[in-house]
Amino acid sequence: MADKRSYDELKKMDRRRNFYSWSIQGTLDPLMVSHARGMYVYDVEGREYLDFSSQLVNVNIGHSHPVVVQAIADQAAQLATVAPAFSSIPRVDAATMVVERAGEGFEKVFFTNGGADANENAIRAARLFTGRTKVLSTYRSYHGNTGSAIVATGDWRRQPNEYATGHVHFYGPFAYRSEFFSTSEEQECERALAHLERVMQGEGPDTIAAVLLESVPGTAGIMVPPPGYLAGVRALCDRYGIMLILDEVMCGFGRTGSWMAFHAHDVTPDLITFAKGVNSGYVPVGGVIFSSELASYFDDHMFPGGLTYSGHPLAMASIVAALGVMESEKMLPNATMIGEEHLRGGLAQLASSHPVVGDVRGVGCFFALDLVVDPATKEPLGAPAMGAIKKELMARNLLPFVVDNRIHVVPPLIVTPDQVAQALAIYDEALTAAGF
Repeated sequence: MADKRSYDELKKMDRRRNFYSWSIQGTLDPLMVSHARGMYVYDVEGREYLDFSSQLVNVNIGHSHPVVVQAIADQAAQLATVAPAFSSIPRVDAATMVVERAGEGFEKVFFTNGGADANENAIRAARLFTGRTKVLSTYRSYHGNTGSAIVATGDWRRQPNEYATGHVHFYGPFAYRSEFFSTSEEQECERALAHLERVMQGEGPDTIAAVLLESVPGTAGIMVPPPGYLAGVRALCDRYGIMLILDEVMCGFGRTGSWMAFHAHDVTPDLITFAKGVNSGYVPVGGVIFSSELASYFDDHMFPGGLTYSGHPLAMASIVAALGVMESEKMLPNATMIGEEHLRGGLAQLASSHPVVGDVRGVGCFFALDLVVDPATKEPLGAPAMGAIKKELMARNLLPFVVDNRIHVVPPLIVTPDQVAQALAIYDEALTAAGF
């Protein structure tokens, strides 16, 4: 039955009753979504938007995939919920599929409700295993909005939330805005690793439980690490007996064209955190993948952590179905093809036409445009200008992912070359209309 309330009435009720994240509430005017299919989202007035945000970079398989929707419905009819102490067939199948895609050396999965509590529990496991407390993470990072995860985060959102202890930050590699005065990727890698080792030594290696890194930092700017960096971090962790946690919440499960983004970097972590892309966000879920060594440790040591919805049947069924269609519909090869044959060159051409685009970087369906006031100084474009660009993009029926001075180009992995061409034309028009 169609909702008979007017759009204005619904908007008024929304403003009165809903409290939104990361916002000054009185400034908000959120798009009210009615439904979504594939690459497209529709508002309650029937307007169609091409989704190049994947919402929060999580709708990897596209919206409302019928196979996954049906799997959730079937599971709801069979077993809608069960306490986390019980097993179920979809839980067994989901864990098996996740571990298989993580690669050799991994054994078990602890399922969580999302990425933030996945990072919380990975930190907990590393601290218990090592008997140490400190966690090192980068300034350019986002790991979630729970106690330890938000303090492990490096960006501004950490500062009003610094209640957890034992967190230390360092600078990771970022050649475009090098903290190390590097002039090449090789130099950036070498100097970033030297910096990290000095931080380890300064903090005292025997106090450090883990290094927590996004394999490819996402919200912070889609900064693909230079060759050798992640392997170098692994070597430093091995030297000092430190656990390596790789956060694959945003970059994992096909986003970069690989099942895990770290698969392209000759490294194996001790713990992997994931969420988002594993089931495209159809049901809230995340998890921690344990290496064989870590899993064996907890065979005879208590793990003092748990969640009411860990292993929730609907989430498990959605994982099994989503990973299945990603494979059967060859979404990972499509992400690689789109990235290398369409996005990389198309975005570079956009940059050549618009000097405001200071840098183009990324891999697979995971790219960012770094917008600057001046290409020479690399001064980031300010919030008013970014707001104007976002408004122009929305006016042309494209849903963008805009963070700070960047436009993240992050479509679902089902995107076609024609849809990429359409989006590139919209980016071009919007930048021109905004005066850039």
